Amino acid sequence: MYPPELTAPMAAELNNAGFESLSTPDQVDAILNSGAEETVLVVINSVCGCAAGSLRPGVIKSSSHSKTPTKLVTVFAGVDGEAVNQARKYTLPYPASSPSVGLFKNGTLVHFLERHHIEGRSADMIAENLADAFDEYC
Repeated sequence: MYPPELTAPMAAELNNAGFESLSTPDQVDAILNSGAEETVLVVINSVCGCAAGSLRPGVIKSSSHSKTPTKLVTVFAGVDGEAVNQARKYTLPYPASSPSVGLFKNGTLVHFLERHHIEGRSADMIAENLADAFDEYC
């Protein structure tokens, strides 16, 4: 587990942009298995450089697109272990990856960015990829 002094500012970056932090498996289930007809963006946050340089700025930028998911949520790898493991069950068959981003529509994963889709990409590229997914599914 990472120390809170290290991760709190990284989590706050998404929270300040309107993302709700989920810290338990029950919270993850309540969002992703609610039966509601909605879209949910799930960000699996990380302390790595690609999360800082591309993922967080990219998802924050995408959240101001003209079409956006109904809910924006995040879990933090290395911090919210059980919640992350639960979120990863919903992203199967993709292997565990952090950082990563999943877009769910009515509880079904419809778009997923693994770490290798994030590394080496700019925040603008991440935002554009997600905006295209939002246009299609939201």
